[in-house]
Amino acid sequence: MRIDIITVVPDILKSPFEASILKRAIDKGVVEVHFHNLRDYTDLSYNQVDDYQFGGGAGMVLMIEPIDKCISALKEERDYDEVIYMTPDGKTLDQKMANGLSLLKNIIVLCGHYKGVDQRVRDLFVTKEVSIGDYVLSGGELGAAVLCDTVIRLIPGVLNNETSALTDTFQDNLLAPPVYTRPAEYKGHKVPDVLLSGNFPAIESWREDQAYKRTEELRPDLLKE
Repeated sequence: MRIDIITVVPDILKSPFEASILKRAIDKGVVEVHFHNLRDYTDLSYNQVDDYQFGGGAGMVLMIEPIDKCISALKEERDYDEVIYMTPDGKTLDQKMANGLSLLKNIIVLCGHYKGVDQRVRDLFVTKEVSIGDYVLSGGELGAAVLCDTVIRLIPGVLNNETSALTDTFQDNLLAPPVYTRPAEYKGHKVPDVLLSGNFPAIESWREDQAYKRTEELRPDLLKE
């Protein structure tokens, strides 16, 4: 997979991709992540990429021309499956969406900033609008990092144990069951006996039961889906 991220502040984004699972995925060649500074695509003085809103109002808006130039330059080199715009009013990112995106080959992620982008960008170039929650950030960069993390970890070859991602919370609309590790007893608190029994059908049954109970208690809305 190749991910091209368009942003006005690329430095905010780079650090998550320089450590842990994301770095390992890049080093393995499983995924390519490229950052594109929108200011490199403007001919205006002071590398201007934003301007005042038509009709008045507080806040600046990212202009269409530099975004058009950047996306067009990328599309001249390869085809893209999606052009994603990170925005609070997009469709909320969930595991189902992440699963689908992980199967794609090339995507562009456009980070909004200030009051957002000229509407014509959304009308002409964007194929999917994504939000990470019902709140507003200073820009789309942190949202883009979240999107990339949840998608990249699903790509075969990224995790050491590929079945791990298949048992994550939300994969089957259930929360994950409790997990334990050594020691088996700590300050009087013991690991459930079934997990130490070696009876794997019983363990699987226990985990399924616990996943359902946790979902029913903490996120009953998921069961309705």
